[in-house]
Amino acid sequence: MESADMIVLDEFCSSHHVEVSFVRSLEEHGLIETIIVNETLCIQGDELSKLEQIVRLHRELNINSEGVDAIINLLKHIENMQNEITLLRNKLNFYEEHQ
Repeated sequence: MESADMIVLDEFCSSHHVEVSFVRSLEEHGLIETIIVNETLCIQGDELSKLEQIVRLHRELNINSEGVDAIINLLKHIENMQNEITLLRNKLNFYEEHQ
């Protein structure tokens, strides 16, 4: 993986005004992944939008990492259900068109 795909965690935390310990607690809950590159703690670029969403939940709604974990899991569940509904609607439309 190229270093251009990496974001230094200290820089992210500084620019988003969050503690590194908060991000580490997110990692402990399995919400994000950090990696060490050249002895520097980083996150992968594709984790950035998820981490920014979590930081917004934390900052704007004052939700701790456990609460964020619950919310993220609920959002994933809702997304899965929406995908299933779309699939079922498509199947229903197919059967209605072929009657």
